[in-house]
Amino acid sequence: MKQLGIDHFSGKRVWIIGASSGIGEACAKALIQKGAKVALSSRRVERLQEIANLAPAEQTLILPVDVTQDDQINTGYQKMIQAWGGIDLLLFVSGVYVPLRADNFDIKTAEQTIDANLLGPMRAVAVVLPRMLQECAGHIAIVGSVAGYSGLPKALAYGPSKAGIINFCETLYYDLLPQGISVHMISPGFVATEATAQNDFEMPALITAQEAASEILSGIQKGEFDIHFPKRFSGFLKFLRILPYPLYFWIIRRFVKI
Repeated sequence: MKQLGIDHFSGKRVWIIGASSGIGEACAKALIQKGAKVALSSRRVERLQEIANLAPAEQTLILPVDVTQDDQINTGYQKMIQAWGGIDLLLFVSGVYVPLRADNFDIKTAEQTIDANLLGPMRAVAVVLPRMLQECAGHIAIVGSVAGYSGLPKALAYGPSKAGIINFCETLYYDLLPQGISVHMISPGFVATEATAQNDFEMPALITAQEAASEILSGIQKGEFDIHFPKRFSGFLKFLRILPYPLYFWIIRRFVKI
């Protein structure tokens, strides 16, 4: 069965987890403009309200969610179903990023990163899957990162969490394609957000959150599984994955000035 794309977003019921800033906020605003019904989730309710104010009341829902809490995800989903009767697209954008190297590695930070970035999407998928499987329809889109492709500096916890997302999405795609459910694995490069503002190094091919949202929604509409951007950067990192380790590490040390 061919992967099914959303031909248009008008009237579609979309749940964005991680909608309060950055890529999630940009996607929310773009989907509202396209006429989608958007359920907005994050821990920062005041930021969600600002976004909701951009649309008619019936077009948005505010569902406060901490992705590390199963009960909050379940409650949010049930409220969306009660209000709109279903879901067409789960867009999971939420994530945490704390730069870590071996000389400042902290296990508590690593545990929090894995909990939010890997177990968080798993919790959300576990909630929406039963209904999607029953209806043989729906879209699941999860934002990972090109940092999941291979080991990169300052990503000692973040990178493994995103590598896990790649494996999770690949397996979801394999399992769900015959069921008529689309899976979209989203791997951005450097995007100007609150998270990347922590970086103290030059970020190649840096793009805006609005540009990232455009790439994401275009990829979902086309039914793409592997949505990665900007291509000039993500394509280069994909190439590095196939190189022998000595050459890979030489290139990283040569070109990544951290």
